Amino acid sequence: QVQLVESGGGMVQAGDSLTLSCAQSGRTFSSYYMGWFRQAPGKEREFVATISRSGGDTHYRDSVKGRFTISRDNAKNTVYLLMNSLKPEDTAVYYCAARSRSWISTDKADYDYWGQGTQVTVSS
Repeated sequence: QVQLVESGGGMVQAGDSLTLSCAQSGRTFSSYYMGWFRQAPGKEREFVATISRSGGDTHYRDSVKGRFTISRDNAKNTVYLLMNSLKPEDTAVYYCAARSRSWISTDKADYDYWGQGTQVTVSS
């Protein structure tokens, strides 16, 4: 069984930065593709970013490209999401997810394990 625990959320102003962390336990972290998703009130959970097992391949949703960076430290069993130039529309609960199959996916249905989420609120 895989456990994922997110941290680092909070309330910030537009233009500020935040770094989210997600620590995994239970299985070999480096065998999982990792992703970040978010869900705003009344909306579907949406893809934000994903990273391959080695960290060499990343993908982002268009609205965060150039502002967010996903990275991982396999020695620390942790994936990160650095969020710069935050906007009010980035306000959501952010979820970390792990995927055991060996290709990049932006579809939440393809992820096997999920964290409990961390709230990010950006005020204008």
